[in-house]
Amino acid sequence: MINFKRAIRDIHQNRMLNTITVVTISFAVLIVSSFMLFFANADDILNSWKKGIRIIAYLKPDIPDPEITEIQEKILEMYGVQKVNYISSSQALETLKEQMKRQASLLDNLDTNPLPDSYEILMKPTFRRWDKVEDLAKQITLLDAVGDVEYGQGWLSRFSNIFDLFRVLGYAMVGIFFMAAVFIVANTARLVLYARKDEVDIMRLVGATNSFIKAPFYIGGLLQGVAGGILGLTALFCFYVIIATNISQGFAVGLIQIKFLSIQASGVVLIGSTFAGWLGCYISLRQLLK
Repeated sequence: MINFKRAIRDIHQNRMLNTITVVTISFAVLIVSSFMLFFANADDILNSWKKGIRIIAYLKPDIPDPEITEIQEKILEMYGVQKVNYISSSQALETLKEQMKRQASLLDNLDTNPLPDSYEILMKPTFRRWDKVEDLAKQITLLDAVGDVEYGQGWLSRFSNIFDLFRVLGYAMVGIFFMAAVFIVANTARLVLYARKDEVDIMRLVGATNSFIKAPFYIGGLLQGVAGGILGLTALFCFYVIIATNISQGFAVGLIQIKFLSIQASGVVLIGSTFAGWLGCYISLRQLLK
């Protein structure tokens, strides 16, 4: 209790330094948690896209009906295939008209149906991985009656690569801002210790141990870390509310739903900021109180 009161006294006496430290930690927490929020929502979007992955196999023209049924059975027997739906060219045209709505009249003057017959192939959940989808698409391409295969290979591959790159950059940024927070806390503790040098020397002369001297600094560092973490998460939540409101009112309603960090993730951020506050004090005091 005495050490806690001494820590509060030190914080009050050095308000400017401690305010700068808390703001710096909160800024670092805001950056780090923003990356976490982005990755959490991007992961959800990517996983939902993967769940909806379908391979579309377009047939060559004038394939007889018996052969269409035979090919459908062959695809269904392939490893990892869950369901195969046959879509005739007429069905595809009607679906296109429904999707075009007001522009559907443009298709009424067509002399022939330009759309081919096709199969919509859904994979089993355990096989909805990029490499598995690609392997299955290659097998389907080898069928004589199949003219072309489409499975989003272009945009999904590029998006996955870009997402992986951002993930690596995110880890680097987390490390950089964590070290910056530790550095600021260490300097703050060092300046406070210098300001109390005479008091510390007197405490040593009367027999105070290093543990007794260090305790209020450690408590102060922990309080700085907690305050910075709460402030950073609060700022992130405000930004989240603004962004989520704009999305719900914009064109993306129903298509994109973002969520805030889970309680567990927020707890990890708060523990990390608290640890940064303690570690900064530990590094500084270890050097100065040898």
